[in-house]
Amino acid sequence: MSADLLRLTIELALGDFSLFVDEEISAVGVTAVFGPSGSGKSTLLRAIAGFQALKAGRISLGRETWHDQERGVFVPAHTRPVGFLFQDARLFSHLDVAGNLAFAERRSRGAAVNFETGELIDIFDLAVLLNRRVDTLSGGERQRVALVRTLLTRPKLLLLDEPLSALDRARKAEILPYLDRAQAHFSLPTLYVSHDIDEVAHIADQVLVLVDGKVTMRGAAFDVFEHLDLAMSDSDPDAGVLVEGRIADHDERLQVTRVDIGGDALTIPRAAHLQEGTLVRLRIRTRDVALATVRPHAISIRNVLAGTLMELHPAGGLGQVDARVRLRGMEVSARLTQAAVEELALTPGMEVFALIKSVRLAVS
Repeated sequence: MSADLLRLTIELALGDFSLFVDEEISAVGVTAVFGPSGSGKSTLLRAIAGFQALKAGRISLGRETWHDQERGVFVPAHTRPVGFLFQDARLFSHLDVAGNLAFAERRSRGAAVNFETGELIDIFDLAVLLNRRVDTLSGGERQRVALVRTLLTRPKLLLLDEPLSALDRARKAEILPYLDRAQAHFSLPTLYVSHDIDEVAHIADQVLVLVDGKVTMRGAAFDVFEHLDLAMSDSDPDAGVLVEGRIADHDERLQVTRVDIGGDALTIPRAAHLQEGTLVRLRIRTRDVALATVRPHAISIRNVLAGTLMELHPAGGLGQVDARVRLRGMEVSARLTQAAVEELALTPGMEVFALIKSVRLAVS
């Protein structure tokens, strides 16, 4: 699929809430729409799909215009080439899995985008479920079926509205690899709404941050995560960096896994389900990093890495400073107090040690 642009000029009001979005989004990969509850994430997707009336605006994908208030253009929701997956699966309870998929097949006739049914069934491991009634499926199985049914409408744009919000972390970890496989096979442009930062860290290529109905930041996932506290209305406790590395090895006795990031080795709780060499994303929160000017001894923190202090700048809280440190294969940030900066006499360019207290494996 060509790298079309999704052009959005959306203005709407719902009671006391207003949404204003004026963006051009590259229709490649997964763009996560992230933000706190009530920020307008689901409303944005409903507007794109044609379910939500606009006060003013324009919506187009490539050369197709779906809504243009000034020109009087409005393509009804049921004829837009959009696949919308809601928080709940909304499967037809009177049909088995095969029947639900067949319904989507009938709706997709004449669609320009072609996905082979058998290929989707293989990718999502649905063959053993085809004769099952949907009320006998687990939550994770229902969402897999719902996603395949959505894809079988052969959309040009996929809209996922918190599709995993009803699942626990273990079930999410089961479903996300299927989404990865679908993207690898079909490269379908996707907007993915979530308030779960680990989901976003795992799946997103781009991130659009919504706060109070307005876009506060948009860009590559790795860049947005680094400045997430600046994008949110308050200093965000989950601000930090997103880094990629490869599984180096597992230690069964110590129950840890080592991840290589450009020559730096990070130790995380054992992730035995990931093979050596697997590419993974790790999230290191700013609040989980401390600094030392000499290598500490007799300390419980396992990840102590040498690096260079690159910069210091004021953080969101009074008397707080963010320190940016370059390691061998990545950069991390630490949130310090002004008192600590002065006591340690920290200045850019000096050699320091990053004490990383916690490393989170993006849901995988």
